[in-house]
Amino acid sequence: MSVRVHGFGAPPRVEDIPDPTCPPGHTSVQIAAATVGHIDRSIWSGSFLRHPPLPYTPGVEASGVVVESARFAPGERVWVRGGGLGTACDGTWAERAVAPDEVIGALPDGVDFGTGSGFFSPCTSAWIALHSIGQVSAGQTELVTGATGAGGSIAVQLAAEAGACVVGSVSHPDRLGDLPDGVEGIVTAPDIRDVCPPVDLVIDTVGGAVRNPWCQLSRRVARSSSSVTPPARRVTLDLPMLIQHDVSLRPPNVIHREPEGRAVAAEVLARLAEGRLTLDATRFGFEQAGEALDWVASSGHRGRAVLVPDGAPR
Repeated sequence: MSVRVHGFGAPPRVEDIPDPTCPPGHTSVQIAAATVGHIDRSIWSGSFLRHPPLPYTPGVEASGVVVESARFAPGERVWVRGGGLGTACDGTWAERAVAPDEVIGALPDGVDFGTGSGFFSPCTSAWIALHSIGQVSAGQTELVTGATGAGGSIAVQLAAEAGACVVGSVSHPDRLGDLPDGVEGIVTAPDIRDVCPPVDLVIDTVGGAVRNPWCQLSRRVARSSSSVTPPARRVTLDLPMLIQHDVSLRPPNVIHREPEGRAVAAEVLARLAEGRLTLDATRFGFEQAGEALDWVASSGHRGRAVLVPDGAPR
């Protein structure tokens, strides 16, 4: 059973197709959860740089248990990301997927399959934005936009763990209650200086206009996204204001930085297993793939969307 796309932008369909073969150097995985992300939506719409031949099975990330492998033991819990899945060949929105051994990692018992499927993009991009780019340290004040979204919530938690004073920006007052204890919550305003104290670092998970007040709030701005393709595809900025306030604007490219992300994946997973990090996962059935694609494009959702096949491992 697999979710298939026969035309860009066409409604996905659930179909019976043969299980893929498992060549040497690859691992066959029984899928427990497959992430639906912005990159999947971009490929499905036909706007991404690469895509498999039509018809194709979407999905670049997943989790499950090993069926066949020379590297991993049968029944071992694993996460899967990359290796051309969903971009150059059929992906993870299926009961069975085959991927190169090197793009598969061990999933700790304390991490459920839904979280394990979707952790990589928001968790490693937030880590890179904070530590590699933003160089966050104890005592700094950090603003996170979209603070209750997937990437934003992880950035908030990691910054607090690093000892930073965290300000979380949300789009509606109803979401202030979703922020962790100890985080100063603000509602986004036309002039953010009216509601936000001066900060050392801005982690933006929303995109859109880089407003002049940001430059006056911060001397270092790192832009982070919860996925390869963020919700807002364009940004605008006032270059003279950027120069005058000596702001550094550095978008983390998670494709080029994927080796760095894989290097910190075990640390992130350990935090998730211990409950030091939390990431929501909203589950959809295979027949709800179209609804999941709409869900990730909607504003105000929390966490990741995952597809769960009938009879999936638990």
